[in-house]
Amino acid sequence: MHQAKYYEVVYRDQVRCHLCPHQCTIGNGKSGICRVRKNDDGDLYLSTYGQVSSAGFDPVEKKPLYHFYPGSIIFSVGGFGCNLRCKFCQNYDISQAVPVRMDFRNKHTPRDLVDAALEKKGNTGIAFTYNEPTVWFEFMMDIAALSKRKGLKNAMVTNGFINPDPLAELLELIDAFNVDLKAFTEDFYRAQTMSKLAPVKDALKQIRRSGRHLEVTNLVIPGLNDDRKTFVEMVKWIAGELGKETVLHLSRYFPTYKSSAPPTPPKDLDELFEIASEHLDYVYLGNVSSSNGQNTFCPSCGHKVIVRSRYDTYVSGLDKEGKCVKCGSRILENI
Repeated sequence: MHQAKYYEVVYRDQVRCHLCPHQCTIGNGKSGICRVRKNDDGDLYLSTYGQVSSAGFDPVEKKPLYHFYPGSIIFSVGGFGCNLRCKFCQNYDISQAVPVRMDFRNKHTPRDLVDAALEKKGNTGIAFTYNEPTVWFEFMMDIAALSKRKGLKNAMVTNGFINPDPLAELLELIDAFNVDLKAFTEDFYRAQTMSKLAPVKDALKQIRRSGRHLEVTNLVIPGLNDDRKTFVEMVKWIAGELGKETVLHLSRYFPTYKSSAPPTPPKDLDELFEIASEHLDYVYLGNVSSSNGQNTFCPSCGHKVIVRSRYDTYVSGLDKEGKCVKCGSRILENI
């Protein structure tokens, strides 16, 4: 186990974790909601330091990150555990089912993973993904610091449920974020994820203020978070607080884990796509087979600048500075 950060001793051998807004008070021998931050005689440890559930090279669009070095590959790394309890979790086998015993024969060091990322020519960097990277904080920070020194970029695919101080530390090393904004009501967050919406909104605003690359994903679940009025409130909030240039991914849901709601009807996604596009410059559809909502158009002149077919990406209408070749408007900062 590895010594954790962001905690205090509150009574004898009880500790309170300050990594995320749960602020778990953890008794001796117990773990927090994430199941991986454990109290051992009054000290908090990360029990999964070095424990990798999955690693491999992916198209950066698969994260999804559509405006961050489009068409490139990135080395994706995941661990175990999560600080949310989403009933619809797509990766519940690693986020909600943390191994009782860790396999220390397969323990990885930060150098192991950075070296693996450097092996493939043209690799953009490292993406922390699959489970919730926040609960892996110390290992992620060590990997990201070494990755930076080697000239790689770092990306984080996250639920955004993290406290301001640790997020500020991450912002020194993470270049791009995709934050899963799961819904836009506190009722949904409480009932479906056992967490809160407000801290996620605060994290999104903190990331935007930092100038780091930010994209947002919303998984549309029929009957749970697809109310049109609330959806309009969400996209207006994104446009007003984060900027109308913020990339929004609307992703189709399929039943999994503890959720039995039917799959999102494609026509509903198309309708929400049109609504969101009235307020935001860049809206995309995910987990769909159609070509609708895949390509990037210049918001100034309407010229098609990036063409996507599944994970094949063609940057056809941008110059080397990320500007539209037709009107000169800036589209991308990272190309």
